[in-house]
Amino acid sequence: MTRKVGCWKGWSLTALLFLLLADVSSVAAAGPMAYVTNEKSDDVTVIDTASNAVVRTIRVGKRPRGIEISPDGRRLYVANGNSDSVSVVDAEAGKEIEAWPAGVDPEGLALSPDGSRLYAVNENGGTVTVIDTSRGTTVATIEVQVEPETIVLSPDGAVAYVSNETSNTISVIDTKALKVVATIAVPKNPRGIAFSPDGKRAYIASEQSQPGMLSAIDTATHRVIKSIPVGERPVGVLVTRDGRKLYVAHGRSHAVYAIDAHTMTITKKIPVGQRAWYMAFTPDESRLYVACGRSDAVSVIDVAAEKVIATVPVGKMPFAVAIPR
Repeated sequence: MTRKVGCWKGWSLTALLFLLLADVSSVAAAGPMAYVTNEKSDDVTVIDTASNAVVRTIRVGKRPRGIEISPDGRRLYVANGNSDSVSVVDAEAGKEIEAWPAGVDPEGLALSPDGSRLYAVNENGGTVTVIDTSRGTTVATIEVQVEPETIVLSPDGAVAYVSNETSNTISVIDTKALKVVATIAVPKNPRGIAFSPDGKRAYIASEQSQPGMLSAIDTATHRVIKSIPVGERPVGVLVTRDGRKLYVAHGRSHAVYAIDAHTMTITKKIPVGQRAWYMAFTPDESRLYVACGRSDAVSVIDVAAEKVIATVPVGKMPFAVAIPR
C-alpha cells in the first residue's frame, strides 16, 4: 500500500523525492546568461549558456547595439541608436526600468571597472557621452573624430580607446581628465578593439581595409607596431585571459579567426553564421558566443575544439553579446 504524506495526497515518497531532486538539478544546471542585442527587432535575447536555450526576450529602445553588464550582474545597459538613449534593464526581472539620454545615436558602450561611469559612443555625433550610473545623468561630452563605433577601457580603467570609422583613427581618452590625449592612425574603418590583460597592447580590427587588417598598438607609445591581413570585414576582437590568443569575427568571411597573440599569426579559421560581428566568452573561456546578424542567430564555439557546437536562433539582426565574467 502506498503511504500518503500530508497535503501531498496521492503522491508516493519516491515520486516526491524525484521531483525535489529534479528541481534542484534544474537550478544547478542554470549557467550564466548570454545577452544578445538585436538591431531590427528592438530587443535583447537571453540565452542560458548551460543549455543554450533561449529563456527570455527583453524589449528595449530602437535599434539596440552596444551592451554592458554592471559588475554585480544586476543591471544591463543597452545603447539604443535610434532612440538616442541607454536602456537600464533589471537582469533578474528581465525588463527595462529606466531609459537615460545618451547623446545622438549611441552605439558602443563601456563601463568603468567600478561601474560608476558608463561611456556611450555617439556614432552620428562624433562624441562620447559619459554618464553617472548612480543618477543616470550626463557628466561630460567628449569630442572624438568622425563616426566613432566602439569604446573599450584599458584593464586599469585609466584610458579608453575609441575607434573612429571614417577618420581611420583611434582616439585615446584619459578617463580622469575626460579628454582626448592622443590620436592613433590605423588601417581603414577601425571597428572592434581589445586590450591585452596587462594593458600593454591594444588590438584593432579594420573592417574595410583591403585585405581586412588586425593591428597591434603599443599603448605606452600610442603607435601601431604590427598589422596583419586577416579575413574579409573583421569587426569584433577578443583576447583570452592569459593573453595568448586573439579571436576576430569577420562579417564577410562568415568566420572567427584564432590568432597567436605573440607571433600575430592565424592558427585557425572557424566557420560560423553570416555577418559575424561582436562576441563574448563564458566565464571559464570554454565557449565563445558570436552574434551572426544575417543569420538571426548566435554561433556557439567550443574553444578547445575550435568548432561550432550550437546555433541559437535569436531576434532580428543580432549585433553584440555580453556575458557576466
